[in-house]
Amino acid sequence: MNRYITQQTPHGSLHGQLELPEEPRGLILVARAHHAAQDVAISSCFGEFGFATFTMELLTAQEMQYSDATQNVPRLTQRLIDILDMIRIDGDMEKLPLAIFTTGDVAPAAIRAAAQRDTQVMAVACHGGLIDRAGGQALDLLIAPLLMIFNADDLAGNAAWQRAASRLACTHEMQIIDIGEDPAKPAAGWFLPHLTL
Repeated sequence: MNRYITQQTPHGSLHGQLELPEEPRGLILVARAHHAAQDVAISSCFGEFGFATFTMELLTAQEMQYSDATQNVPRLTQRLIDILDMIRIDGDMEKLPLAIFTTGDVAPAAIRAAAQRDTQVMAVACHGGLIDRAGGQALDLLIAPLLMIFNADDLAGNAAWQRAASRLACTHEMQIIDIGEDPAKPAAGWFLPHLTL
């Protein structure tokens, strides 16, 4: 089953898509600043592992016109928390064990949201991103197992990981992938043992 979902914000609409297979083993919230071409491949990969996927954008069309919109960690965090709250009361999603997969600039917000919704978010995987921008408090409080996936040439992300890792008390790992390699595969492998009905 596929559903298109719209969430209203004071700044405009956010759009998402839920892909729900028969008897899913869990739900992956694929959180992005805006939809990207690779979303279909990522959802397909998670689907092959038996997961439902809820791909949701975190910025409105108007906000995407501003180059610094993806740097607003507090706003992205609040949007993620609002989406997590929506999942809690959605009949198709509320009972599924939940993980977050995100990329790039959304990674710090995913860390903050997972730290604040620690009984709901069972695992997190981020492809790139400067996670030290989540702040020390969120890094300290995060209990969901965290996988950071970096492209081989992502020196800035790797440096941010080195700064942040010493603050993490949760289970955490880092993997390097080749440029062009599908980040959803290691993420799905990370989620499998952590999402159980």
